[in-house]
Amino acid sequence: LREVELKHGRVSMLAILGHIATASGMRWDAAYDAAGHTFKEVPAGLAAFSKIGGPGLQWIILTVGVLEIGFYECKDDVAADYEARMDKMGWTDAKKRSKKNIEINNGRAAMMGILGLMVHEKLDNNPYIINDLIGSPIDFNA
Repeated sequence: LREVELKHGRVSMLAILGHIATASGMRWDAAYDAAGHTFKEVPAGLAAFSKIGGPGLQWIILTVGVLEIGFYECKDDVAADYEARMDKMGWTDAKKRSKKNIEINNGRAAMMGILGLMVHEKLDNNPYIINDLIGSPIDFNA
C-alpha cells in the first residue's frame, strides 16, 4: 500500500502544479486533436472535462492505463535505481528514511490540496481562497 500512496502523492503534486500553471494562463499553443482545437481554448480546472468531450476523456484514461502497466513492469528497477542514487550520494539509512517520509508527507498534503481546489472550484468557482482573503478575488474560468 505504501507504493500506491507514494504514486498517488506524486501524481497529486503534479496535479497541483498543473492546476496553478493552467489557472495562471499557461497553455501550449498547439492543437490537441485533428479538428484543430488548441490547448489555449481549454479552460482550467474541472471545466476542462466539458471541453475535451468523450474521446478526449477516453484518450486520457488510455494514456493513464498504459503508464500504469508500464510502471508495473519496471517498478522494481525504478526502486533499485532510487536506492542506488541515494547510496551514491552517501546518505545514511536515517537520512534515507527521513527523505522518504518527507516525500510521503508532501504527497499527502498535495492529495488534500488538489481535493480542496476541486471542491472549492465546484462550490463557488473560486479554488484559490487566498485571493478572497487578501481582497483580490478573481473570476476563475471567466
